[in-house]
Amino acid sequence: MINIRPATVDDLLSMQNCNLMNLPENYQMKYYIYHALSWPQLSFVAEDQKGRVVGYVLAKMEEEVGDVPHGHITSLSVMRNWRRLGIAEKLMSQAQKAMLEAFHAHYVSLHVRKSNRAALQLYRDTLKFSVHEIEKSYYADGEDAYAMRKQLKEDAEGAQHGRGSKSKPLNGREGGHSH
Repeated sequence: MINIRPATVDDLLSMQNCNLMNLPENYQMKYYIYHALSWPQLSFVAEDQKGRVVGYVLAKMEEEVGDVPHGHITSLSVMRNWRRLGIAEKLMSQAQKAMLEAFHAHYVSLHVRKSNRAALQLYRDTLKFSVHEIEKSYYADGEDAYAMRKQLKEDAEGAQHGRGSKSKPLNGREGGHSH
């Protein structure tokens, strides 16, 4: 049985370990601490029956002048043995719900490697994110990223930031492999 709960400062080392084991983009501990102190209600962990962290979502609110309040998924990871069980979807749902309830976020954004087919399928097909734009050489190794968005609520004009004219369909022919 998996338990999804808000992340605490005591979880940060386990979250960092999950990140190091699974993802090529890694963060220093101070970045996890910054998230935990600034937006404590937005990050969640998945723990197994023995209380071990097997997945996490690290999330924050963006503070861009002139834009509506919106959240950002900094990092999402599930340990390999625990994948394809709906854990990532549950973590993301909790983070999005918290963004909407605590900060009245209009949408949530994230970046994903163009080559990461598994993540693209999760975000696009399961979680209903859409591509907002492509950010060239976003990653340290020079790979492009899809900047994706999901609408959480309508803004005052009724425009959907996650489904605007800049959204582009994915053709499913992107090469590479997931990390």
